Amino acid sequence: MSKNIIFCGVGGQGTVLASKLTAAAAMKENKHVMTAETIGMAQRGGSVFSHMKIGEAASPLIGEKEADLIVSFEPGETVRQLKFLKEDGTVVTSIRPVQPVSAMIGLAAYDSDAMIHYLKKHVKHLILVDADKALKDLGNTKVMNMVLLGAAVSSGEAGVELKDVEEALHERLPEPLWEVNEKALQYMKSQ
Repeated sequence: MSKNIIFCGVGGQGTVLASKLTAAAAMKENKHVMTAETIGMAQRGGSVFSHMKIGEAASPLIGEKEADLIVSFEPGETVRQLKFLKEDGTVVTSIRPVQPVSAMIGLAAYDSDAMIHYLKKHVKHLILVDADKALKDLGNTKVMNMVLLGAAVSSGEAGVELKDVEEALHERLPEPLWEVNEKALQYMKSQ
């Protein structure tokens, strides 16, 4: 079964790592994977997104209304990428806002509550993740990407198995980080 997935967020949230772990998990399952990343001013909180196709494909780029799943680390980025979601697609998103620089300096409005309301109204399959609560419960502020990835994989919409994501995590992260990241991957199952 093929899957079209978009990962999106802002620089520094771990969007690229989540995408790479998903791709590695798919390859462990002998699935063909293509990815394309756009990292705009990532070090300064700019938009970051990855397109991923699991299954046979001629290009990694996902067209409008073709994504089965959007995994988003920030509500504004979720809304920005929503045009790619299939009508019956799934969105897994953090409700924690990261305001763009333009909003911080007063050049643009940013209302995360309005964005969440918009998503609730327009997305049939929406999984909202309270990142602040999750990070507090886990005792680590740097594992939001694994919480969201775990939620996406557990939904069944990512097209990969959690055990393969964990194995990929072990191959890419140093051993002292394994335990907290594994707990983060499992977090949404306990909620």
